[in-house]
Amino acid sequence: MNQSPDSEFEDKDRVETLRLVTSTGQDVEGNIYEIVGGKEFFRKLCLAFYEGVKDDEILRPMYPEEDLGPATERLQLFLEQYWGGPKTYQEQRGHPQLRMRHAPFKINPAARAAWLKHMRKALEDQKLPPLYENQMWAYLDRAATAMLNTFED
Repeated sequence: MNQSPDSEFEDKDRVETLRLVTSTGQDVEGNIYEIVGGKEFFRKLCLAFYEGVKDDEILRPMYPEEDLGPATERLQLFLEQYWGGPKTYQEQRGHPQLRMRHAPFKINPAARAAWLKHMRKALEDQKLPPLYENQMWAYLDRAATAMLNTFED
């Protein structure tokens, strides 16, 4: 069978959206946090995400709290800060250190896929203009990949 070298890679057709910033670190198109709706947007996004997580057999065990409220708030604060909002996450919890904070949990490709499934639905539910949805999705996809710490089932 004669296949091109690209055909073996499942992501061969994926287009990566870039976040363009100035030399001072400001988004070229403006403050994304404000453009998408600020705190209210991120609150709705995170609530929708954890609505999917609450019954997910892979992800739910990673959240030790009885109530997902604290996890929802942590994710909201982190995403707000990342996208140009208040620095509340860092003021309360210090540097994000995402890989270190996720190290105690088994994050394999199945966990990554489950996380992305719920985040994709949550993001689509927010009805952002495609430019901003694609920009956010590209970051979330990269972040989920960066959290992988095992390939064992």
